[in-house]
Amino acid sequence: MTWAFVRLSLGVALAVGVTACGVGTLKVTNIQTGRSLNSDNSVATLGTTFKPTDTIYVAALTEGTGRATIGARFSHLGRVVSEPQKKVSYRGAAATEFHLDYAGGLPVGEYDIEVFFEGQSAGMRKVRVEP
Repeated sequence: MTWAFVRLSLGVALAVGVTACGVGTLKVTNIQTGRSLNSDNSVATLGTTFKPTDTIYVAALTEGTGRATIGARFSHLGRVVSEPQKKVSYRGAAATEFHLDYAGGLPVGEYDIEVFFEGQSAGMRKVRVEP
């Protein structure tokens, strides 16, 4: 076996490994917020105003085919209160759900919700919890 063949074989193996780990054509196309979800994890009724007893649902809508890590950062008055992440694998349109609730009720005030796709910001939504 020659060194040229070994280098070529390693190059092909590395290229295949990188391709298998990529996100493919998957991308975030929209971010929804609301009080409830549909069976496909999209938001049933869109909204940005909540009560303390509500659950804030966020759906990151995606299109394409591939694997990725999608996350959401919930901040209340500038302080991060939750940062869930999910590893997903989709073929075609899909929705990835995240939510925020508290047993004693959501604190009143403004919340920033930022969605991340593979560690990069995919967009932000502002919502408000009112008494």
